[in-house]
Amino acid sequence: MRRADRLFRLVQILRRRKLCRACDLAEELEVSERTIYRDIRDLAASGVPVEGEAGVGYILRDGYDLPPLMFDADEIEALVVAARMVQSWTDPQMARAAGDALTKIEAVLPEKMRGLVGGVPIAVAEIAQEPIAISMPDLRRAIRERNLVDLNYTDAKGDNTKRRVWPLGMLFFGSTWLLACWCELREAFRVFRADRIHSMEILTTRFKPVPGRSLRDYLISEGVEGEILNGIGR
Repeated sequence: MRRADRLFRLVQILRRRKLCRACDLAEELEVSERTIYRDIRDLAASGVPVEGEAGVGYILRDGYDLPPLMFDADEIEALVVAARMVQSWTDPQMARAAGDALTKIEAVLPEKMRGLVGGVPIAVAEIAQEPIAISMPDLRRAIRERNLVDLNYTDAKGDNTKRRVWPLGMLFFGSTWLLACWCELREAFRVFRADRIHSMEILTTRFKPVPGRSLRDYLISEGVEGEILNGIGR
């Protein structure tokens, strides 16, 4: 790997993690810890706001943005496959957004690389899913804007229930979309299958983030750890 590429990857890793130890960075980048220490010094000397020290770890201060950079072939392939999954496994609005994103990515690539977008030899089959009665775009908007939501739901036993929830995020398992939330009735995390929600009302009332009640907290409570937690807010 060229040194310039390694430095770029180092910054990217620092951007997506809260605290990075030199040994972890060295393992991921397949270099020695001595190389990491030298790279950190060089980044700091060039104006990149890296803070920390050997033996403790390093962080990148908020607000630092990299200039526009080029994708390599592996990154393009990853983006295309991810977009095809979105197009096959989500609702029409998100599928269109994925297609539009690929079009924008292709537009900024140099001519010699544009053929990679359409030439990724990986197909993603559609998955048979139970029909979903509610508007998934509306539900995603409620998650983004932290609106309370009233649900009319049928559980696995066939019993109908009404719940007022804090929608925290969507999960996809196999062929099923799930809504992870904080349930005001149970005062605990609950997960509802989207295809069993008969109707919902998105309220104008918004909830405020509370420590211990985030999507990240829910995932940790379920034993999720590692890379999947990176980028998920506390």
